[in-house]
Amino acid sequence: MYLTRMELDTEKRATRKLLCSRSKIHGMVESAFSGGRERRLWRLDTLGGGLYLLILSEEKPQLASAVLTYGVPEAGFVTKSYDTLLERITAQSRWYFRLVANPTLSKSRASTGKRGQVCGCVGVGQQEDWLRKRAEAHGFQVGEEDFRVVGNDWHTFYKKETREREKAEKRVLLREATYEGVLTVTDVDKFKELLCNGIGRGKAYGMGLLTVMRLV
Repeated sequence: MYLTRMELDTEKRATRKLLCSRSKIHGMVESAFSGGRERRLWRLDTLGGGLYLLILSEEKPQLASAVLTYGVPEAGFVTKSYDTLLERITAQSRWYFRLVANPTLSKSRASTGKRGQVCGCVGVGQQEDWLRKRAEAHGFQVGEEDFRVVGNDWHTFYKKETREREKAEKRVLLREATYEGVLTVTDVDKFKELLCNGIGRGKAYGMGLLTVMRLV
């Protein structure tokens, strides 16, 4: 596995246009790899006043063209092995984490007998509960005061799809929540799977990637 970081130049018109649609960013990310689309994990991060694109993938991305179009040529992009981090994961180890996710809940339709409608968790309380409830299944735990939601946003865009042999555009509305805090690993295998495969919905659109840094 590899983790790649590329700084984006928001002064470029092409970059501003790219950032208007998560679907376009998804397409740009996938175009950096040969073969079919695999919905690789990615997200946008702000660091030191700069905007960066993070990509987690099984193979190294080819971003030379993307850097010229959307990035900072003199900075290029940096790709590092993710396996080194995975090897350091141990039971009961504690890590500082950052997660950009699409927390959702299912609203009951008991009166109709149909499957519940999936909706974005709007309130911070709902978003915090969403992460707590999924922690055990993904091999970690977080205390009540160990993390917080530090950002919220809505993303609206259109994606192309085929309906009865005709191309159409479907409107997509996604709720994004950014979490930061400290977690404790309870199941090494499950947690490694989470780090590699992400959590929640919206993975193709910049959500689900959890990154960690070992607490000293």
